[in-house]
Amino acid sequence: MQPLLLLMVFLLSPRAEAGEIIGGHESKPHSRPYMAYLSNKCPKSRYCGGFLVREDFVLTAAHCCRSSRTVTLGAHNIKRKEKTQQNIRVKRTICHPDYNDTTLANDIMLLQLKKKAKLNAAVRLISLPTRRGQVKPGMVCSVAGWGRLGVNTRGDGKLHEVRLEIQSNKECISRYKHYNNVIQICVGDPKKIKTTFK
Repeated sequence: MQPLLLLMVFLLSPRAEAGEIIGGHESKPHSRPYMAYLSNKCPKSRYCGGFLVREDFVLTAAHCCRSSRTVTLGAHNIKRKEKTQQNIRVKRTICHPDYNDTTLANDIMLLQLKKKAKLNAAVRLISLPTRRGQVKPGMVCSVAGWGRLGVNTRGDGKLHEVRLEIQSNKECISRYKHYNNVIQICVGDPKKIKTTFK
């Protein structure tokens, strides 16, 4: 069985930008110690985050700028220097070989860090699901990021999060011509103003 690589497709406003947390709230500082902020120089993907999956690897989206040179771990407010922050340079990027920039299929990438992160209360690995883990419609997931808080509202530099419901494949297929339930999960209720992605 092929490993499941996931891209979340959201049912809300197509005007939203990557990194938005609309209808959510500020995260409790360091409650998501696996979050990684990517310092990008690309205007197309300024707000990118990821997850620390191993002391020397961060998982992120392939659409994020591949020229990311630094990852910040242990951050709550990326606009301030915090004692908990670890800035680690990226050694290399490993983009999914079948990533499609048009459809965003296989939108996944690994960043190998030049040195291992120091694990502590503010920097931890994310628990990855097992092969048997099933994500089903109606389940709720939590999504976090440092981006915009609305279409016309810039982020305040603090980590925010929003809870979103997994939608059925039928709902997603009817809304997105490129939706592929083998490699994507569709989340967000179109009746609620909550989203994170365009």
